[in-house]
Amino acid sequence: MTAPASTTGAVLRGAMPPARRYWWALAAGFASEASAVALLAVSAWLIVRASEQPPVLYLSAAVVGVRFFAISRASFRYLERLTGHDAALRQLASTRADLVRRLVPLAPDGLARTRRGSVLGALVDDVDELQNLPLRVVQPLVSSALVALGAVVLVAFVWWPAALTLLACLVVAAAIATLWGWMSGARAERAIAPVRARLADAVLDHIGSLDVLTAFGAEAQSRERIARADADLRRAVVRRSGAQAGTAALVSLLAGAASIAAVLVAAPGAASGSLTGPSLAVVVLVPMAVFEVFASVPTAASAWRQVRASAERIADALPAAPPAELAPETVEPTGDAPALGDGIRLRAASVRWPGAAEPALHEVDLTIRPGERVLVMGSSGAGKSTLAHALVRFLETEGGYDVGPRSVHDLSPDDVRLTVGLCEQHPMLFDEDIRQNLLFARDTATDAELEAALERVGLGPWLRERGGLGARVGERGALVSGGQAQRIALARALLRGFPVLVLDEPTAGVDPEASDRLLTDLLGAVRDDQAVVLISHVAVPDGRVDRVVRIDDGRLVA
Repeated sequence: MTAPASTTGAVLRGAMPPARRYWWALAAGFASEASAVALLAVSAWLIVRASEQPPVLYLSAAVVGVRFFAISRASFRYLERLTGHDAALRQLASTRADLVRRLVPLAPDGLARTRRGSVLGALVDDVDELQNLPLRVVQPLVSSALVALGAVVLVAFVWWPAALTLLACLVVAAAIATLWGWMSGARAERAIAPVRARLADAVLDHIGSLDVLTAFGAEAQSRERIARADADLRRAVVRRSGAQAGTAALVSLLAGAASIAAVLVAAPGAASGSLTGPSLAVVVLVPMAVFEVFASVPTAASAWRQVRASAERIADALPAAPPAELAPETVEPTGDAPALGDGIRLRAASVRWPGAAEPALHEVDLTIRPGERVLVMGSSGAGKSTLAHALVRFLETEGGYDVGPRSVHDLSPDDVRLTVGLCEQHPMLFDEDIRQNLLFARDTATDAELEAALERVGLGPWLRERGGLGARVGERGALVSGGQAQRIALARALLRGFPVLVLDEPTAGVDPEASDRLLTDLLGAVRDDQAVVLISHVAVPDGRVDRVVRIDDGRLVA
């Protein structure tokens, strides 16, 4: 779906460096291109004038001019590259950081229906493409336009009919080259960004689910999907390159036509003596230099189409405002955990997922007191995970939700999550060692405290077998089992010390024989004054919970 123009426009405006930093690149680019045209004009005049064998004194200024413009062309080109890339890359870092800041409030539930490859593509490839807006679109167009206008004025001073001819050739070349580029390559250029994202989706799905694909004999089909996406991307890139090559050929032909037209227009003046030989050389050869500069215009048009397509994809991945179903970030976080008081309480609470027509939870009344262990049961899709995400303020609650004496609507979601913590069904483990994965919870913890937390969740012997806290867990916990990942996540939560801890399906991915042992260890590890909301579709060993409630079709039935 195409993003609203205003949102796409905001992305494009955000990709442009501030004028105070970028104008150096524009000025240097113009000076470099102008030096190239001036170099050819002065050289042409000097060669023809020298053939007339005047006194050397009459040539000295032109000789100095040739040297000056030759040196200044390279110097200004280097300065343009240096300042332009510095400004563009600084703005690129700012744009990426801003994108991450705006994605954070959407995570996790605002991104639940977004493909990981699409978000990854927006953060990496599409944002990288935005740097071409100042470098390959704005700067070439500004430089080319100013230099072309200056060249027309220069030729007008020498022979005004030739100036009109040059202007007409430039206008015709701009129209034909741009139209040809649009007809032959626009579709391929717009297709590159989405096809690249589809390839990223296919690769991520294949790598992330390789064990399941292999087990069910679907690995070959997954590889075929990757190959098809790769072939589509390759075809789009080849079509774009072919269109650019065709455009360059057209520009070359039009450059030759402009020089021939200049000869035809200037010949009568040269024959009558109104136009000198050196001036004739300037009139005929300057169009060649101008068209060399002009060759960047069709390329800039192609780059513009790609940049706009990437901006639209970024706008699609980044809504103008977070969905109303997410907990709003309207209150500034204080960094202080709200007092638990007599517990947390939901009153006639309804919760819905972003984009859902109906609430996933309806009119729920639930109270969790300090130190209480509550088991929430229900079938898959009944609304158990919705309850967990509402308690930690990922999702907005319609109705009452109080933490102690205060309504969560008067608190920042970040502050609520200092009191109510969540251990997810699939805990996030980073590709670091065990120590770093635990230090995310409390970076001041000592190794002794980290080891004690792991002992409490039953991972002491396992830690010693792995060689201590320096052992790595792999990307997303690939080197540990599902049960071990849950225990590490609980150890992390214990280090944080949440007064209320929500455990969402901790036995997911754990074989039935180990399920009871895991639940016993998890519930036994928390402090007596910590409240626990255990969400599970399986029963818990006797004596481990104080109360059992059941959710059926989004309603609390017991």
